[in-house]
Amino acid sequence: MAIREIRTKDDEILHKKCKQVTNFDSRLWILLDDMYDTMKLHDGVGLAAPQVGILKRAIVIDVGGGRIELVNPEIIEESGSQNGAEGCLSVPGVWGEVERPNKVKIKAQDRDGKWFIMEGEELLARAFCHECEHLEGKLFLDRVTKFIDQ
Repeated sequence: MAIREIRTKDDEILHKKCKQVTNFDSRLWILLDDMYDTMKLHDGVGLAAPQVGILKRAIVIDVGGGRIELVNPEIIEESGSQNGAEGCLSVPGVWGEVERPNKVKIKAQDRDGKWFIMEGEELLARAFCHECEHLEGKLFLDRVTKFIDQ
């Protein structure tokens, strides 16, 4: 696996909408593996493909329950509300309070193209939302209600 460079907030690629993944091949698998290793090296809980310069709809997440890979994810249901601190590997050193749904249901494909549905609450719901927004070219900074000094 390789560690990839994380793009930062001023990189225009982070502000572009990602394309659907259509090839579920070794290139995708390498990308997902590299993204996971990069995320772990930087102590992140989620990483989206545009954060490593790839405009594809692919995400990796690990909030402590193990590796989750989401290809072509779509949030299909949200409920509740939570406010909490949020940061981003593409915006190093910046934290802000962000309101997100407390529970999220997501539909996605795995690395082989098989569709599945997954639910997440609290931190996992926050990660689903945060990373899916990256795929739309949005950063959490647009949702911050209050910046937090670290």
